[in-house]
Amino acid sequence: MTECDNFREYSLALTWNNLLENPVFKSFAAGAISGTCSTVIFQPLDLVKTRLQAPTNATGPKFTSIPKGGIVSMFINILQREQITGLWKGMTPSLMRCVPGVGIYFSTLHELKLQWMTHVGSTSLNALEAVVLGITARSVSGVCLIPFTVLKTRYESGMYTYKGMISGLNVIYKAEGPRGLCRGLIPTLFRDAPFSGLYLMFYSQIKQSFPEDWLEGNAASPLHFTCGIVAGILASLVTQPADVIKTKMQLYPDKFESVKSVIIYIQKTHGISGYFKGLVPRMLRRSLVSAMAWTIYEHITKVVGLK
Repeated sequence: MTECDNFREYSLALTWNNLLENPVFKSFAAGAISGTCSTVIFQPLDLVKTRLQAPTNATGPKFTSIPKGGIVSMFINILQREQITGLWKGMTPSLMRCVPGVGIYFSTLHELKLQWMTHVGSTSLNALEAVVLGITARSVSGVCLIPFTVLKTRYESGMYTYKGMISGLNVIYKAEGPRGLCRGLIPTLFRDAPFSGLYLMFYSQIKQSFPEDWLEGNAASPLHFTCGIVAGILASLVTQPADVIKTKMQLYPDKFESVKSVIIYIQKTHGISGYFKGLVPRMLRRSLVSAMAWTIYEHITKVVGLK
């Protein structure tokens, strides 16, 4: 082995070690791991939420219409028609969206928090700061991964059949152009950005209400999870209408060209209650996913020395 080869190997090892020690990379990795766990476990709730938001006259190869009885009946209906694996339909685009998405969110949030707290000389965020930083971090993540959000929603609905993820993206692009891959971006941001901002605010404020030694001891993980559940429920309630609008725009591109057209349709067809279709499974999923993601993230960041 020549000196040049030795130098190249040394440089690569040095670069890799520097990357592993980078706090932004650590935040991304911690977020990606937490996103993977929560997405796989709670995918069925997201699927049921999407099905509940689709109208009863929708059609598709394996489309499951909304049965009377709501969430429980929908679970049973899916199991009967598509077996247990049907509950994880859309898992691949979900992972492609959530894993890097959560990683981008946490790494962006970590850097923003670090820069801001250094700038103002503070050790914690107040309510307004938490909202602004949460919204900013989620907006970055949402814009980067909107094509996978569109694909995920269509997979879960049962109304579209694609041979694979890449094939699905190609079909959407050929049929609808670049706009199709960004379908529902505005309501997605109006759903995810406020959710993350409100979630971070509620989570931070609730967590600060506990004594510091409680958050450092054996009760840390249960407390983080509890904070996450409460924050998720509150944030889900506020952002549910935007989720319904987003879903309809992504499922029916020919019918709904704008946010306004969806709002008019929902108002005429369902009234106020139409904006809260799928609230229960979404609230359950978002609360549990966020609580698990933050609990795992808090634990990993503590282990790798980010805290």
